[in-house]
Amino acid sequence: MTKRIALLRGINVGGRNAVPMAALREVCARLGWREVATFIQSGNVVFEAKGSDEALEAALEEALAKRFDVRTAVIVRSAAEWAKIVAANPFPGESEREPNRVLVGLSKHSLTRGAAEALAAKAAAGERVEQAGGALWFHYPNGAGQSKLTPATIDRAAGSQVTARNWRTMTALADMAG
Repeated sequence: MTKRIALLRGINVGGRNAVPMAALREVCARLGWREVATFIQSGNVVFEAKGSDEALEAALEEALAKRFDVRTAVIVRSAAEWAKIVAANPFPGESEREPNRVLVGLSKHSLTRGAAEALAAKAAAGERVEQAGGALWFHYPNGAGQSKLTPATIDRAAGSQVTARNWRTMTALADMAG
């Protein structure tokens, strides 16, 4: 069994796509996943399971649709992949000073060539975008809520659905995954 991290996109946001974490852990356990743990309410799961990332993503997406009537993207990475992503941080100083303003965007499929450059061209107010470790990295000095880099804009540039987590969450999940 391989230690992995799953990210659910857009759950428990603004009263939409409600998925209680205790119920999410139960769903994962029913899929045969072991050592299932969640972190905060935004759909972060650390677990052990056999199979490909794609198969695990599809299984959880189907289970979420059946149990909660929630249709959302699930993105799975191994703990080893996660460690490489975290180690690739192009914004170490910003992550230290303001970890809630550095976000890491993980794409459902391989990133489109030039995704970071396309997004950086649309960035404003000191925002920066880099591609490192197979992920998109964002620094939002004024917070992400004011940015014109909307989820739809990011998805288009990336070539598939992207879900993002801030630096605190990224490192907490890395610690949980060991």
